[in-house]
Amino acid sequence: MYEETTHGGMQGESSEEEEEQKDPLPEPTRFGWVHGVMIRCMLNIWGVILYLRLPWITAQAGIGLTWVIILLSSCITGITGLSTSAIATNGKVKGGGTYFLISRSLGPELGGSIGLIFAFANAVAVAMHTVGFAETVVDLMHENGAVMVNRINDIRIIGVITVTCLLAISMAGMAWESKAQVLFFLVILVSFSSYIVGTVIPPSPQKQAKGFFSYKADIFTTNFVPNWRGREGSFFGMFSIFFPSATGILAGANISGDLKDPAVAIPRGTLMAIFWTTLSYLIIAATIGSCVVRDASGLLNDTLSSSSSSKNCVELACQYGWDFSDCIKNNTCIFGISNYYQSMSMVSAFAPLITAGIFGATLSSALACLVSAPKVFQCLCKDKLYPLIGFFGKGYGKNNEALRSYLLAYIIAVCFILIAELNTIAPIISNFFLCSYCLINFSCFHASITNSPGWRPSFRFYNKWLSLLCAMCCLVIMFLLTWWAALIAFGVVLLLLGYTLYKKPTVNWGSSVQASSYNIALNQCIGLNQVEDHVKNYRPQCLVLTGPPSSRPALVDLVSCLTKNLSLMMCGHVVTVSETPFQSESHNLWLHQRKVKSFYKNVMAEDLRSGVNMLLQGAGLGRMRPNVLLMGFKTDWHSDSPKATHSYIEILQDAFDFQYGVCVLRMRERLDVSHLYQSHVNPCFDGVPETINTTYTTTGINLSFTAPVPIDPDPLLSRPSLFRKKQGRKTIDVYWLSDDGGLTLLLPYLLTRRKRWAKCKVRVFVGGDAFNKDERREEVMTLIKKFRLGFNDVTVLPDLFQKPQPGNIHQFENMVSSFKVDTNPKNESDYGSARVQDEPWWITDQDLDRNRAKSFRQIRLNEILQDVSHEAGLIVITMPVGRRGVCPSILYLAWLEFLSRDLNPPVLLVRGNQENVLTFYCQ
Repeated sequence: MYEETTHGGMQGESSEEEEEQKDPLPEPTRFGWVHGVMIRCMLNIWGVILYLRLPWITAQAGIGLTWVIILLSSCITGITGLSTSAIATNGKVKGGGTYFLISRSLGPELGGSIGLIFAFANAVAVAMHTVGFAETVVDLMHENGAVMVNRINDIRIIGVITVTCLLAISMAGMAWESKAQVLFFLVILVSFSSYIVGTVIPPSPQKQAKGFFSYKADIFTTNFVPNWRGREGSFFGMFSIFFPSATGILAGANISGDLKDPAVAIPRGTLMAIFWTTLSYLIIAATIGSCVVRDASGLLNDTLSSSSSSKNCVELACQYGWDFSDCIKNNTCIFGISNYYQSMSMVSAFAPLITAGIFGATLSSALACLVSAPKVFQCLCKDKLYPLIGFFGKGYGKNNEALRSYLLAYIIAVCFILIAELNTIAPIISNFFLCSYCLINFSCFHASITNSPGWRPSFRFYNKWLSLLCAMCCLVIMFLLTWWAALIAFGVVLLLLGYTLYKKPTVNWGSSVQASSYNIALNQCIGLNQVEDHVKNYRPQCLVLTGPPSSRPALVDLVSCLTKNLSLMMCGHVVTVSETPFQSESHNLWLHQRKVKSFYKNVMAEDLRSGVNMLLQGAGLGRMRPNVLLMGFKTDWHSDSPKATHSYIEILQDAFDFQYGVCVLRMRERLDVSHLYQSHVNPCFDGVPETINTTYTTTGINLSFTAPVPIDPDPLLSRPSLFRKKQGRKTIDVYWLSDDGGLTLLLPYLLTRRKRWAKCKVRVFVGGDAFNKDERREEVMTLIKKFRLGFNDVTVLPDLFQKPQPGNIHQFENMVSSFKVDTNPKNESDYGSARVQDEPWWITDQDLDRNRAKSFRQIRLNEILQDVSHEAGLIVITMPVGRRGVCPSILYLAWLEFLSRDLNPPVLLVRGNQENVLTFYCQ
């Protein structure tokens, strides 16, 4: 799932394997699941909250609810660990940790945004943990009367020195960093041992005065129930304080690139770390709540003497000879687990070991974050999802160390250390971590729910519904902790998500979003088949015979204006048997770069007509299939063979037979622009042989050339066409000469909905008699208003049926004279008659006589077009129909030729299939 494949498929995989087999550098340091994941995660989970806040939380919530808080946090982190394990075992995991897992599962949009804020959160977390260490050091200095400048500046100085030392350890290499983590781990274990031993040692009077009486059943019973105090005194208040201590389970996954076997190490190490840290939290909460009372004065004289009355003594300490009633009543007690944050140090057998544990916990967490942030950021930089950050992706040495990213994380950490007040920053960091947990669980759920065959994790102990539940819990907890910080986190995610969606990076990681898109599209297509077509939902779904789309950009751009964001567009390419087809990916890439929303479809066929027949019958899926055929005008029919001309006309007639609407575009400029670049082929066609001999026959225009491999991709991509330019205040002249279902009117209306054509005025021309000219105009205007098209300019042409000028008639006759054949109708065995039967494109005198009125009409129309529409931006005219067996194919093409000849604007000949595409009814 996480192998980045090239367009070459297996070829790309083999080349990647060959690169892996090359081993020019020594084997870098790799860690197992204990050193690399479990210890790292445990150190990141253990922190100052364990030493300084867990006793206080136990006093507030009681042992029972504290266990609930711990177990609830562990459930969230445990389920997240299961989800992480499932994702991590569904393919090869490289460097990048959390970012790599989310991006390769949900895609670059969410993965990139989470990766960036997760790396930033880790960098700021370095400052947070370092400041916690510095504050402890400064407090110890002040207790001994040592001051450098003042408290704030002392924290800054010690913090900067500390983070500089941590940077040196990190940049020395992962081996040194791992040794330092092991040292911190041993220090914390020793501090735990000192605390456990201290709970069973009989307490001295000094410790009893501070509320420690060793294990007592009464103390356990009293401390088992909650005793809320202060502003934070509530279940969720305590939960919000404790939960950040559990946000360290991704420390091992963040260095996935430095693990021997990430698929084994991440699940085993993460889950074991969660288990042992949860157990330690439960033990400490139970033991501290069984040994220490909530309130104590710390004064040795507050013993219960014979002179003092035991009736006035309150709380449990009275049973053990101590009277703390005064400080309890006056709320002045400074010891006990409700008041004294250093209760674990007081209980410990040797207090300095607890201080050493605090140092080990803070420094190890800071070191883990300082390593995690550059690793995640380096992977993000290499993917090039965002601009201006690629500089930090460079790696050095055998371990590919991200030294530049280390320096960036160091600078960010120093900046926040200099603030020396992170109370407003810490909630944002926690929310960023929770946001990552939420997306990891959602990634696991989403990948499972899509039922993609590619989702095959070797780790089976997960449940998609538990993952979804945990994702929702993380979302709720974010707002329960700090609602404004949650809004900031989501705001940053949405901002980065919007940027990635806008830029659309050219990466393909086989994400679950892609699998989900397929499922949605499939279900929607099947659903469309259950609903009958309705005229109100009619859309012109165009099959465009472009050949290679880059060779006829004007044709592509015109149809794109008609279908953009509204309906289906398919670029059809017929590849004859003698041709070498290009890869379809290159054509799709060209369409994407030109921002044309279209599909590309090519077929192999013996000739053009049979290939187009395949497209007409097989293109599309269900109701998502073309209903309009659009092609270019065959301008070379005079010089081309009559058989090719006949095949071209047969394509139009086949489209009518298959109930397609038909459009033919003719422009003064040549539609096929590939002849302008005979020095190279379409530059998007990568991976083709060094020399390509290609013949395009998609629209009946034969073009052969031999070309080397493309060098510059710009010429054909940026080739301007008329339909990519703003048209200004030109006119779109519509000659609605017969009722074809309304397609002739609908297409200009769709054009005017585009920005390029929005200012154009649509003029409608219809035929009519001079006697009822006004009535005819009002009739058409009323019909257009009912159709709600918004066309207000209607002109009736009473001279449409007049006889054309003799000179034009003579030119038409000369045009078709070379395609005439003499026949003797009295002798059926005549050579001419047999020739017409074998070659039906030939024109006889009978054909000319039979179709004389239609011929005159096309000639007369051309005269009107040249007179009325010579300055229009586009001419849309109803295409005449030539029936099989009645009108020879060359005569029909001659009509189209003469109708659209010598016109400056582009001409779009349109003919619907008599199916209504416009309605003025509500149902």
